[in-house]
Amino acid sequence: MADSPSKAACPCPHTRALRDVDSEIADLIAAEERYECDTIRLIPSENYVSMAVLAATGSIFANKYSEGYASKRYYEGQVYVDQVEKLAIARACALFGVEHANVQPYSGSPANMAACFAVLRPGDTVMGLGLPFGGHLTHGWNVNFSGMLYRAVQYELDPETHRIDLDRVRDAARRERPKAIFCGGTAYPRLWDFAAFRAIADEVGAVLIADIAHVAGLVAAGAHPSPVPHAQIVTTTTHKTLRGPRGAMILCGADLAKAVDRAVFPTLQGGPHNHTTAAIAVALKEAATPEFRAYGRQIVANAKALAAALAARGYRLVSGGTDNHLLLIDLSDRPYTGKDGAQALSRAGLIGNYNTVPFDKRKPFNPSGIRLGTPAVTSRGMQTEHMEQIAAWIDTVLANIEDAGRIAAVKEEVREFCGGFPTPGILIGNGRKPRS
Repeated sequence: MADSPSKAACPCPHTRALRDVDSEIADLIAAEERYECDTIRLIPSENYVSMAVLAATGSIFANKYSEGYASKRYYEGQVYVDQVEKLAIARACALFGVEHANVQPYSGSPANMAACFAVLRPGDTVMGLGLPFGGHLTHGWNVNFSGMLYRAVQYELDPETHRIDLDRVRDAARRERPKAIFCGGTAYPRLWDFAAFRAIADEVGAVLIADIAHVAGLVAAGAHPSPVPHAQIVTTTTHKTLRGPRGAMILCGADLAKAVDRAVFPTLQGGPHNHTTAAIAVALKEAATPEFRAYGRQIVANAKALAAALAARGYRLVSGGTDNHLLLIDLSDRPYTGKDGAQALSRAGLIGNYNTVPFDKRKPFNPSGIRLGTPAVTSRGMQTEHMEQIAAWIDTVLANIEDAGRIAAVKEEVREFCGGFPTPGILIGNGRKPRS
């Protein structure tokens, strides 16, 4: 359980104006700021955005309503909104090397829905990595629109290696004849062979949709292969490794631009969130810098170091390690579940999430795995040598999962350790030099 909010916590400047109007929300924001400073955040989909991104997110563009697209709005007074959206589009196209970008999707799931609407009709077959194997709900899972509107089929991982077996994917595609194939996922710790997926898609006449929500920042940094030369449509969120606001983009060639834009508006959405678009533009500018390229490479180096340190302590990792920003600990051989482990780690200030592992015999709400990632710790300046200490704390907690005293001691060590690493976008504790 998080610490109780306190007026003693130091809110950042953007919360101070709030206090006079709503002190309860202001206190909760201040408490979250302190929490994000004092804990080691290892959820792969979380990160820290810069103060510049926060400023744009909280800007007066939140006041605007702008149905339509730049220079083709249904509302007057859009002269500056249009410029913001054009900047975001131009920066996305330049960063990822694409002909067209739509920066209006509210989040990753609507972006994937729009991608489907652009190239599929209800009842068509769509194929993606199954959710229990690291795929995403929107890639054809039965409780999601993608499994309700379309005939959804899934490919699985190899039972032995827990890696994608392209021969199995090809066999499934030949058998099921999908109209669209998704590649990408939320809990797959290896690289995606986009060229091989495109060859399979071409063989069966399918459109390849690459969902790079988790690895977009790595792609931008050159730390992960790009799907752009291979996939007809690329979708991504703008947070996670890309280190922007909570939004999404769809990237494609000129041939699909009209279909994609029409699927976003008017098919799925009304007015875009202009303050988010502004923050996306800022994040894309930051991602085009040499510093960001170094950051992306460090994310991967840190993930590999954390995986190696955990493996050395006897932890079984899905697929044996990682090539990207995340890793999965398989605890199916332990006397506790992934949920038990993740909650114990959280009590110690080590924030991950419980997650299914391939061929998990437990249910999704109480699975056998813990998913960890390094985007947020890398944003704070932690390096490969610090992953050894993080692994040691993880091991201490999981080896003493019911020992409240040991867990409390680790929490205090973590809090003190975190004080040496500045938190982007948050002023608390900043200004001190990171530990060597």
